[in-house]
Amino acid sequence: MSINKSGQKDAYALILDAIDVGVYRPGDRLVESELAERFGVSRTPIREALQRLETQSLLTRDGRSLIVSELDHNQLAELYVVRAELEGLAARLAARHAADEEIKVLRDMVEEDRQLIGDPVAMARANRRFHKQIHLASHNRYLVQQLDLVHRSMALLATTTLAAEGRGEGALAEHDAIVVAIEAHDGDGACKALREHISRAFETRLKLDSVDLDAAE
Repeated sequence: MSINKSGQKDAYALILDAIDVGVYRPGDRLVESELAERFGVSRTPIREALQRLETQSLLTRDGRSLIVSELDHNQLAELYVVRAELEGLAARLAARHAADEEIKVLRDMVEEDRQLIGDPVAMARANRRFHKQIHLASHNRYLVQQLDLVHRSMALLATTTLAAEGRGEGALAEHDAIVVAIEAHDGDGACKALREHISRAFETRLKLDSVDLDAAE
């Protein structure tokens, strides 16, 4: 499908989104001419976008080619540690600073997302929106910028943990606990609930990866 976009920012966002939704997966080679044709842009903004993604370590060199980066076990663990700390801080600040309207949006998201259980792709999109809303509700632009970088790296994970049996229901229960704490303006509780949510997601990720390793043997 060709999407008529132009400019470096658009090319960057289009490639990043394609990685995020699994069009391009870890280990896939990205070819400048093919990307330009797919997205309907010239090769110059594609080239600049690829350079930007390589600088952010989302792409790596394989000879003269660029491929989508793969995270090893240590990188995965490091990513989740940083994510838990930053997201916990965002939840703490949201409990202090979120407007009533922002809290209402978070509550509505939890209720509406119950309809998505059983559709892990849709739940993954909804999950990203939920977390982004917490980031914004922190009212700290520097924290939001750092979390954007972390979540770009999350695009390198080939599967969503929400595809694991029972994880969708569990994640929504955890989201509910986070919102309850934010609604109560309980910063410590919100931080603890968010960090526990990330911990359970990491645990699920490790279990999924162990199954993949067993299948490969």
